[in-house]
Amino acid sequence: MFFRPSILIAACLAMQPVAAHAELPDAARTMIENAIATGDAAKVDAVISVARSSFPEDAAEIGALESGWKAAKAERDAAAEEARLAKIENAGMFELWKGEGELGGFQSSGNTDSVGIAASLKLKREGIDWSHRLQARVDYQRQNGTTSREQYLFSYEPRWQFNERMFVYGLAQFESDKIQGFSGRYAASGGVGYKLVDSGDLSLSVKAGPAYRVTEYTDGRTESRIAALAGLDFDWKVFERLTFSQDANALAETGGEAQLIVDGSNTSLTFVSGLDFKVTNRLRSRLSYQLDYDSNPPVGKVSTDTLTRATLIYGF
Repeated sequence: MFFRPSILIAACLAMQPVAAHAELPDAARTMIENAIATGDAAKVDAVISVARSSFPEDAAEIGALESGWKAAKAERDAAAEEARLAKIENAGMFELWKGEGELGGFQSSGNTDSVGIAASLKLKREGIDWSHRLQARVDYQRQNGTTSREQYLFSYEPRWQFNERMFVYGLAQFESDKIQGFSGRYAASGGVGYKLVDSGDLSLSVKAGPAYRVTEYTDGRTESRIAALAGLDFDWKVFERLTFSQDANALAETGGEAQLIVDGSNTSLTFVSGLDFKVTNRLRSRLSYQLDYDSNPPVGKVSTDTLTRATLIYGF
């Protein structure tokens, strides 16, 4: 609300003697300068707008103050961007990484009906054009002295952003889930992606490319096949503290992810929807639902596994 600047500036006007070409009142000038000193562009625009309405005869002087503010801001922004780029260029391999650790429990149905522990670590490094994403996840359960779930996922995805919306990606991934019938599944993929929507509260991107997959089954068989990978990332900031994500990306960063790989004998889909609630700047709580589907599972296994996780996430 901007009624206070309006009242104060109007009061300044009332206290000034009438003159045909009076200078901008000192109190009004001070108010504009104080707004500029805050560095808040919205506040500066609001105060200048009120000043123009209250003192139309001083439009030139007000405009000069505004032009000076914009020029100084542009200079500061340029210096800050130059410093940011210099920091990235001079950083070492192990610098500028950010990440998050996740820990919680899960309830699963399908091949297993149990409750267990879920833990993950995600790391990300953003450069000028390149970014790197690393992820490790473990879901583990022992029931009555027997391991009933032992699922691992490790993945690395580099990206090269060659304009504001289009990027090239690479993906190397290992996963293991003996309950689903494979002790190791390796996938490598590369392709292109595009950001369809990229606003403050909503983002949507897609990616696709060829892939190569090797599967090591628990019965000793090994299969190697050419495949295709498709992905989609969707994230929506519903409220200030609540984010919904339902993505098709093996490395989605906000709790929702899905990955589709199709080869000649099997279609694999990993689909995750998530709700993140921001507790503090570093701490979030997350509720997610995961569905794993294989169109051609090993003998004795079902096609679909589901997993519900309730976790806490700490960013660093």
